[in-house]
Amino acid sequence: MTALAVAFVALNQLGVGLALVQTTAPESAKVRGARQLLAQGKTEFAARTLAEAISDNPGDGPAYLLLGEMLNDDNRSGEAVEPLTDAVRLLPDSAEAHNALGEALSNLNALGAARAEFERALQLAPKMALAHLNLGMILAQTEELARAAEHLDFAIAKLGATPDAARAHYLRAKVYTDLSQVERARAELQVAVKIAPDFAEAWSDLGEARKTLLDDAGALTAFERAVALSPSDPVALSRLGNELYREGKIKQAILELDKASRINPKDQTTLNSLQAALRADGQTARADQVKADLVAVLRERDQSTQNEFSAIRLNEEGAKLEKAGDMKGALDKYRQGLQLDPEDIGIRVDLARALLRQGQWKEGLSQLAESMQRRPGDPVLKAAWDDALRQAPPGSWP
Repeated sequence: MTALAVAFVALNQLGVGLALVQTTAPESAKVRGARQLLAQGKTEFAARTLAEAISDNPGDGPAYLLLGEMLNDDNRSGEAVEPLTDAVRLLPDSAEAHNALGEALSNLNALGAARAEFERALQLAPKMALAHLNLGMILAQTEELARAAEHLDFAIAKLGATPDAARAHYLRAKVYTDLSQVERARAELQVAVKIAPDFAEAWSDLGEARKTLLDDAGALTAFERAVALSPSDPVALSRLGNELYREGKIKQAILELDKASRINPKDQTTLNSLQAALRADGQTARADQVKADLVAVLRERDQSTQNEFSAIRLNEEGAKLEKAGDMKGALDKYRQGLQLDPEDIGIRVDLARALLRQGQWKEGLSQLAESMQRRPGDPVLKAAWDDALRQAPPGSWP
């Protein structure tokens, strides 16, 4: 996984507050009133007002759009998808609606669907800076670095010194880092923290860039700033601990690495650094225990990798048996694969579809429901669920 993919979650968490965009469609008095309530921080009253607007007029696209934006801004992206989908249906030519739906989908890691929405937004509004930024984020995750850079550069040129621009500079730095252009990455990160001084992830990455460029003092300052802003971030804590260890500040290093290890006890880098710092401090017994923990983590990771490969192989065998008409054998293979890797949504969906084809409605629907719980808001899963429910006999699902 590239630095870009790792950064994506941090970007989503940075946020810039609710984007109170105006749609091209005329707004009802209640939608305008909801916007005023939002501007005053009265989100609960705004939500009620929007619910009333939709009840009065189920075709009120701007009401659905603003409601979806509110939910997404409140970290309720799974709930935001439905009203935003309605907004896109009612406002098909609204770039803002497509962009908002794309943001909710991207927060749910439905990257393909999100990309389609951002691309549609740019077809409708080619100069929409936020859509360029969002599409650049998706392309970064799929490692299409050249195209990601083009969209991010456009966003940077248009956004000026805004919080969204800080996000664009941060992600542009990730592109430069993955291309080993560390000097340029540092420059972008310095702009990001100048625009958004409380951007903890940018400070942490700036520390890494400075360390690579042998600016030890600057690196330590950036790492300390990152931890001060985000004291529960295990990555920031681990980076600070490592830098303190490199500078011979062993006891301080142990304190930071200890914190990081408690938050993320399975991080290999943190455990390795903590073990070294403890040995340097003469705490041999504790260092041996950390080493044992590290060995256990590595073994677990190896076993997990083996299980994933085995699960994929079993799923492929199941697909071949299903194609050959051996549904019993196919179901057995799918179940074995899912037992090895319960987190693989693809295997779970393949099992669900095979069960439904065999008329085993309750189990098939149960597997689809579990898939949607693990990946809320995924439009493909939702469509499969709706289609299955339409075909299911009465009483097949509570």
